[in-house]
Amino acid sequence: MHCAIPSPTISHSFYTKCSFQFLSRPPDARPRFCNACERDVKGFLYHCRDCGFDLHPCCAKLPMVLDDGEIKLYLYRKVSASCQKCGRKGRSWSYRSSCQKYNLHVACVKDMLVENWQGYLGEKSARKFDTRLPSLKNTLLTHNKSKSKSKKGWEMAGLALQFAISAVLGDPTALIAGVIGSMISKA
Repeated sequence: MHCAIPSPTISHSFYTKCSFQFLSRPPDARPRFCNACERDVKGFLYHCRDCGFDLHPCCAKLPMVLDDGEIKLYLYRKVSASCQKCGRKGRSWSYRSSCQKYNLHVACVKDMLVENWQGYLGEKSARKFDTRLPSLKNTLLTHNKSKSKSKKGWEMAGLALQFAISAVLGDPTALIAGVIGSMISKA
C-alpha cells in the first residue's frame, strides 16, 4: 500500500529536522540502508536530501505501538537492551515494552514475519487464520526455554505480529516473500 499509493513527502517523529521525499529508486549508486531496519534499500524509499537518511516505505509507516491486549510494545529509535529474537544490541529501531522486559528489533520483527508466513503457507493442514495477537508475555518468555519450545513460541509470536503489522500497514511484502521463499525451498 505504501509503495502503490505513496505520499510524496513525509516527516517522522524520530527525525524532526528531516523532510523525506518518496523516490522510486535510490538517489545514487552508493549502497543505501534503511535507518529503521538497517536492510538494503534497492527500490522504493523515502529519502531526506539534507541528512541522507533513508527509510523503506513500510518502515516509515511502522505503528508506534503494538498491543496484544496485555503488553504494549512501543517503537524506539534506539534501545540499549538485547533483542529477544537475535540476542544482539543496538540494531537501530526496536519495539520495547514499558516494563523493559521485552525488546524486538524492527529487522527481527520483519524476519519473524517472513519465517512465519513460510511456515503458515508450507503447512498441509488447515490452520485457522487468526489476526489477533496472542499473549506476547507468554510467547516472549519462551526465549529462555528449550530451543523447540522457543522456536514454537517465536513462530506463534511472529505469525501474530505479522498479521497485525500487515493489517496496520497494508503491506503485502511479507506475504509475497513467504510465498516465494516457500516455493524456492520446496523446489
